[in-house]
Amino acid sequence: MPHVNTVLGAVPAAELGFVAVHEHIGYGMPGSELDTQWWKTPEQRYEETVPKLRKFHENSLPYGAATYVDATGICNGRDVNYYQSLSEKTGVHIVASTGFVGGDTALPFFERAGVDYLTDQFLHEITVGIGNTGGKAGIIKVGVSRGFKMKDLDLRIYRAAARAALATGVPIFTHLAVDVEPAIDIFREEGLPLDRVLFGHADDGVSQGKVRDRWIAEQGGRIGFDTFGYDLELPDPPFWGRPRRERLDHFLGYLRDGLVDRVLASADANCSPLGWPGVKGHTVNYLFDTLIPALREAGVDEATIHRIFVELPADFLSVKTFATTN
Repeated sequence: MPHVNTVLGAVPAAELGFVAVHEHIGYGMPGSELDTQWWKTPEQRYEETVPKLRKFHENSLPYGAATYVDATGICNGRDVNYYQSLSEKTGVHIVASTGFVGGDTALPFFERAGVDYLTDQFLHEITVGIGNTGGKAGIIKVGVSRGFKMKDLDLRIYRAAARAALATGVPIFTHLAVDVEPAIDIFREEGLPLDRVLFGHADDGVSQGKVRDRWIAEQGGRIGFDTFGYDLELPDPPFWGRPRRERLDHFLGYLRDGLVDRVLASADANCSPLGWPGVKGHTVNYLFDTLIPALREAGVDEATIHRIFVELPADFLSVKTFATTN
């Protein structure tokens, strides 16, 4: 039976229920834990986060369960002991990630690492566990450094991620889907099927005109519409915001063109910001409060909604076995 690594152990993919495939328990840039503007006690973080996850669990009950994929990765505030406590407290399945949001968020220790070292790091966190927590990563995070161009470290991380994904069967998701040709070249060189990669943030405002999302889909990749809620209509709009209707129409275009199996959706909300403000008041529950009602109003049927948030992410997150050749 296909399974998914969560911080509390393997869960059958069929039992994930509603999946928010790209979210953050608490994201921050390296060093933010030392900045008193952002520093919070564990109690403050807990009090801020638990109600959001409990609401997410409650909203997900019609779908059987709730699964929250944390896209934070190494060096950006990942705390698996904390995730385990939150999962036990709220009943939400939490999937932790190995990997990096982007090469420019990797500390110098990792910046100097070669592909083999990075591969071993990812393999250990997927098969043995993250630190001494026993919690295994269920997905690998990779990204493009600021400036929207792949740098050498980014390319090393992508190659290491491809090798670890093939060896363990877990999928990959990306931070941004810009300058994607070098990434696809690496995945193909390593023999990784592109449907094991979710090319993220294809819907955000700053990527428009820089991302060839339909081309990526034609190559077999999955497209992440995972910044729902970053709306320019907000009183204090985020820098990578986009008009709400424009983003929705972009997404609906995939559904109308019969490409539902190429997309996954999420809100990229930050439960308790750590040096990264996000959007004030934005939570994972935007998916239920705003996005799903908008999809229904646009004529999207319940079977399609179920496919987007239950069936497709369960298939994507499932640990796969790949044939090896001598």
